[in-house]
Amino acid sequence: MSLLIHSMSEFSDIILGCMHAADASNLVEVGAEFGGMSQQLAAYAQLKQGHLTSIDPTPQPEFIAWADGCKSATHIALPSLEAMPTLANVDAWVIDGDHNYYTVSNELRIADELAQRDGRPLLAFLHDVSWPTARRDMYYAPERIPAEWRHPHSFEGGAFLGQSELRPHRGFRGMGNFAFATHEGGPRNGVLTAVEDFLDAARTPDRALAFAHVPAVFGLGIVFDSSAPWAADVAQIVHPYHDNALMASLELNRLRNYLAVIDWQDRQAA
Repeated sequence: MSLLIHSMSEFSDIILGCMHAADASNLVEVGAEFGGMSQQLAAYAQLKQGHLTSIDPTPQPEFIAWADGCKSATHIALPSLEAMPTLANVDAWVIDGDHNYYTVSNELRIADELAQRDGRPLLAFLHDVSWPTARRDMYYAPERIPAEWRHPHSFEGGAFLGQSELRPHRGFRGMGNFAFATHEGGPRNGVLTAVEDFLDAARTPDRALAFAHVPAVFGLGIVFDSSAPWAADVAQIVHPYHDNALMASLELNRLRNYLAVIDWQDRQAA
C-alpha cells in the first residue's frame, strides 16, 4: 500500500459541496488517472440529471473500463488544450492534469473564455497548487510544451523542501513517470504562479474572480466568480480552509515524513 496521500478525491466533500451550492450539473474533469474522483463526480452529475466529461489522453485501464459502462460520463482521449475548446455550457471544472505553468494557464484561460461566451460564472477546482508544483513545473509529456515555455527539466532529479535545485536520484521524484523543472521559482514556473497570473490578467473594474487555497494534500485551489449568485455560499464553504495555518502545518509535517521514508528507501536500495 502506498504511503502517499495524493488524490484529489480527498477534497470531495469541499468540491461536491461547492458544486451543490452553485447548482452545477454539467461538469468537466481534466485528468482522470484511475478514476477515483471521476466516479464521485459522475454519481453527483447523475443525481443532478447532468453529465461528466472527463479529459485524459492516457488514463489507467481501470478508468477506461469504468467509463465504458457509465452512462453519466464521457471520456475524451485528448490533451486538455485540444479538447476543452470543443465544449460548451460547463458549470464547473475539475483540473488535475499536467501540473505546469503553460498548461494550467491555458486551461484557465480557455475555461474562462468559455464561461464568458456561454454566460456562465466561472467555477474551477485545481489540484497541486501547493508544494512541490506551486512554484516548480512538472511535465508528464515535455514535448507537448512549446520550447519557449518549457524549463530545463529532469526525469531523475528529486525535489526537497526549501531547496530550488533538484538532487539526482534522491528526494521526491517521478522515477521516469514525470519530470520536474530543475529550478524552483521565478517567472512562468509552477501551478500557483499560473493561477496568480491568470487572476491578475482576468481582473477588470467590472469583474473580479475570487480564489481560495486549501493547503493540504498538495493543495486545492478554488477559482470562482465573486459576482455569481451562489458566490457567497461557495465562499462560506471554503473560507474555513483558506490558507488554514493548522492544515498547512500538518501538510508540511506529512511531506517531511514522506521525504524521510523516500530517503530510507533510497539508502536501503543503495
